[in-house]
Amino acid sequence: MEKRLSSPDMMNAEHGELEKFVMEQGMELQRLLLQAHMELRAAREQRAAVRGADGVLRTTVRESSRPLTTLVGTVNVARTAYQARGVGGLHPMDASLNLAPTLYSQGVERFVAEQAAIMSFDDVRHALVRQSGARVAKRQIEEMAVRAAEDFDAFYAERRAANDAEEATGDLLVLTFDGKGIVMVPDALRPATKKAAQKKGRNKLATRLASGEKRNRKRMAEVAAVYTVAPYVRTPIDVLADLNGDEDEASRRERRARRPKVENKRVWASVERDPEAVIDEAFREAEARDPEHRRRWVVLLDGNKDQLALAKDAAKKLGVEVTIIVDLMHVLEYLWCAAHAFHPHGSVEAEPWVQQRLMWLLQGRPAGKIATAMRQSARAAKLADNALAAVNDAADYLQDYARYLPYGNAITEGLPIATGVIEGACRYLVKDRMDRGGARWTLNGAEAVLRLRALRASGDFDAYWAFHLREELRRNHVERYAERRLPDPLRPLRRVK
Repeated sequence: MEKRLSSPDMMNAEHGELEKFVMEQGMELQRLLLQAHMELRAAREQRAAVRGADGVLRTTVRESSRPLTTLVGTVNVARTAYQARGVGGLHPMDASLNLAPTLYSQGVERFVAEQAAIMSFDDVRHALVRQSGARVAKRQIEEMAVRAAEDFDAFYAERRAANDAEEATGDLLVLTFDGKGIVMVPDALRPATKKAAQKKGRNKLATRLASGEKRNRKRMAEVAAVYTVAPYVRTPIDVLADLNGDEDEASRRERRARRPKVENKRVWASVERDPEAVIDEAFREAEARDPEHRRRWVVLLDGNKDQLALAKDAAKKLGVEVTIIVDLMHVLEYLWCAAHAFHPHGSVEAEPWVQQRLMWLLQGRPAGKIATAMRQSARAAKLADNALAAVNDAADYLQDYARYLPYGNAITEGLPIATGVIEGACRYLVKDRMDRGGARWTLNGAEAVLRLRALRASGDFDAYWAFHLREELRRNHVERYAERRLPDPLRPLRRVK
């Protein structure tokens, strides 16, 4: 490399050509160094008594080798194989290196795991070629992502058991849930959805989907978040100012500075597990943070009745008192629909109508009374059927969830009243990666990518990867040896005087 870089033609080369040469040859140099290290290990490997977990002593010893695809290229790993009749062979050097049963290194597997959380499996395949020259099939990329995510549940279970989180007892403990659909391959749909899709038959058009034909292609992912936030007391005027955004920039900056930051946020989603399992896990996460139930627990929902029932059941199982609040923004959507029943779209009268009812809610007026007044106004105005239906829908929503719309008390006590955290999680955790044009997911592939994205979003990927490698060592090596004790193939030689 030094000779080439000092040559006359390289002295006249553009920097791009120089950079390409250094990158390519530099990677080959790194590969040769790694190969030399593997050869040095093989030369220093010592014979050992190797007994498997089956109790059989492997007395037949032979030289063996295997290829390993790494981020700097493929190297050959020479090691000693220990064998016996009727049982599988063991390779202590593989355990020393913590090699996987596949041909790929930990670096390649981590690269795939991190990139698969961001880009399509096909894009990961191309990125891996550019990074290392390793050519891996798209299906193998997906399988690698699935293996990389397999310790997700065990990682968080161990973290909950450790219970080493230190959070102020005066801070709120917030749990929030939502759902987001993912387009799946037909075999990955839930039974009811799959049956409905098969019943529909063929599409009406050959080149595009007609109205209604997008249904029965998705499987719902349950999205959960648990976080800590300090109480934030505000007035109805403060809430309206946040919603309207009509303050000057200085006032907005001051308000943002006063708003407490969300801390210790963990977000995740599962398309494989049912909503009950995800919600129960969120409550276990909260229980680990506050085992004595000394903090204020707040559950934020968008009004989904199934999630509401499951959250109440989960709280009952733990014996914890929770404050359930239905998202203010969903209420606003219903109020706007009702406003347009009385006033035309875009009219100046619609907005004051909505703001007046919103102010009543924020001041603590019972939602049921506001709903009754809306119905009376609709009858007095003798609205057309479709307009009357919009008002009745809004009134029904207010009455059905009246006990979960305590906005007056909530803002006085500093509780959150909007599901912005979980709405954002649905977007960046699920939609941004899973809802790309033409994507149809297998169940294992979708679940793996959701887990990997959740680890990144929660800031836990590095800690998880260390845990994953520890579990890989246990699965692939430790459990295959007697008494779960690994032989040391590189034990130091005894000095003889």
